[in-house]
Amino acid sequence: MKPIISTPEKRLVLVSGRAHPSLAKEVAEHLGADVVSTTAYDFANGEIYVRFAESVRGCDVFVLQSHTAPINQWLMEHLLMVDALKRASAKRVTVVAPFFGYSRQDKKHRGREPISARLVADLFSTAGADRLISVDLHAAQIQGFFDGPVDHLWALPVLADYVTTRVDRQSLTIVSPDMGRVRTADVWSDRLGAPLAIIHKRRDPSVPNKVQVHEIVGAEHVEGRHCLLIDDMIDTAGTIVQAAEALKANGAASIIVAATHAILSGPAVSRLSNSPIDEVVVTNTLPITADKQFSRLTVLSIAPLLARAIREIFDDGSVTSLFEPHGG
Repeated sequence: MKPIISTPEKRLVLVSGRAHPSLAKEVAEHLGADVVSTTAYDFANGEIYVRFAESVRGCDVFVLQSHTAPINQWLMEHLLMVDALKRASAKRVTVVAPFFGYSRQDKKHRGREPISARLVADLFSTAGADRLISVDLHAAQIQGFFDGPVDHLWALPVLADYVTTRVDRQSLTIVSPDMGRVRTADVWSDRLGAPLAIIHKRRDPSVPNKVQVHEIVGAEHVEGRHCLLIDDMIDTAGTIVQAAEALKANGAASIIVAATHAILSGPAVSRLSNSPIDEVVVTNTLPITADKQFSRLTVLSIAPLLARAIREIFDDGSVTSLFEPHGG
């Protein structure tokens, strides 16, 4: 066992919840360490028990948990692990949440709604977390919800490097699936030197997960070109599939989707499999079980990026380059 990386002044420990152990193992391999053994189980009434198998006193601990379904269970386990580490006298506890739960609820759209992302950030602070690492938060403002350093990593370089092996940049158009992703799409456009198109849609606030595509802004960059639809997450895939159908109707030669978080709820796999999309490229911030895999899906590993961030934080190095979508 080599669970701890040490310097004369401090020790690094990586622990993981039960939500995505394969990602934690991969991160540990990049760090040259093992994941510290943890006992975790559910009581009959659903309450969660956690305990670490060895001392973490004085350690710099990174606790990794991806907030996948059932999200409330794994979020609660994450909070309990942070609390246990703090009570076990860990020197510093860093929450590593590749996918940050409740990130879509970052502001009030209507009266009498919660700001759930702020509540989750407050819960981690209360549990004793000193720092937070996440990848492609749904809204950048969530960084300000946590009372401590937040390392907001970009998966764009990982995704973009792969896409450029599949499509010639000269024939590529970056497409935002809605107005909310325009800023991110613009960064993609700058990185790849490709023109930008935007899908304009209207969402009915009284009907969740249902959208209506209206028109394409920049349609002159679609016909006969390879279109890259970008988003931070794919949940039920309704938005992405309707956007792809609009692109195909406007003469797109091919369509690739690039997204960081593959939630893939409910009808997502069926919708994507029966859509005009040629390839869906995602990262493994969330576990992708066998029932969510399909022939057009490509999964890239986010583990090297997470391991690099953990190493830089532990060494008190610079993580600024990891915040830059250009990767430099």
